[in-house]
Amino acid sequence: MTGSNRATGFSKIPAFLDAIKFHESIFALPFAYVGMFLASNGLPSVSKFLWITLAMVGARTVGMVANRVIDRHIDKRNPRASSRHIPAGILRATDLIAPAVIAFIIFMFAAYKLNFLSFMLAPLAAGYLIFYPFTKRFTWTANLLLGWALAIAPSAAWIGITGKLSLEPIILSCAVACWAGSFDIIYHCQDVKFQKDQNLHSVAKKFGIARAFLIAKLLDTLAIGFLVIVGALCELNFPYFLSCVLAGCLLIYKYFLVKPDDLSKLGIAFMRINAFVSISILSGSLISLYLV
Repeated sequence: MTGSNRATGFSKIPAFLDAIKFHESIFALPFAYVGMFLASNGLPSVSKFLWITLAMVGARTVGMVANRVIDRHIDKRNPRASSRHIPAGILRATDLIAPAVIAFIIFMFAAYKLNFLSFMLAPLAAGYLIFYPFTKRFTWTANLLLGWALAIAPSAAWIGITGKLSLEPIILSCAVACWAGSFDIIYHCQDVKFQKDQNLHSVAKKFGIARAFLIAKLLDTLAIGFLVIVGALCELNFPYFLSCVLAGCLLIYKYFLVKPDDLSKLGIAFMRINAFVSISILSGSLISLYLV
């Protein structure tokens, strides 16, 4: 990659947003909002909504930058990931680190504005997001640990509203962990050969692609079960449970798109299906809380 292809000046901003896949915030942010609305049992204040949104976006930015910077040498050797911004020479690692520092400051300030417990736990959450990318180097549970990185969101939002943690957000986080862990298992099935060559780890490498799909299906089933439990604990109305059914149907449809011997439609399954799952649960929660 020649220097002429490197982003400069203001062109670094869209390159940075593309590098961290800013649009993929749609995965975790809706579940953060579910936690926020359920904790509020109605509309939160404008300030709470603002600070929770800023905290979530800031934390996700820190996590994605950590992933891109820590894995930049691995990505360069991986044909599927070599076109990413750092290995392709479009951005330097320092181009991502500086905005990530700003994002961390925003995250910490937003947590401070929410309440004391949010502020005290924020460094632990950021530390976990930074630590996660290293796990693929030594444990096949890395896919599951990614799930827990996203699962921080709903419990963090609940704490941001109430200043404490209870059973409901823990169960909601379990649902997110299973759901996110499932799609990460499937997503990395396409890298098994590369993982073997580079001594990296995943569920698919450990158990084989066919068994990895079975584990992913089990996790998706558990995710829907946990979501139903959340609805029961929060005494939500039928629109929420209808959204759980819709989410379950979407997850079933995912396995018609991708199979152990055919990963060609993985992009559609990974992006669209999982985005629709999180949005459907958010929509069901809102309708249940405000319209019924």
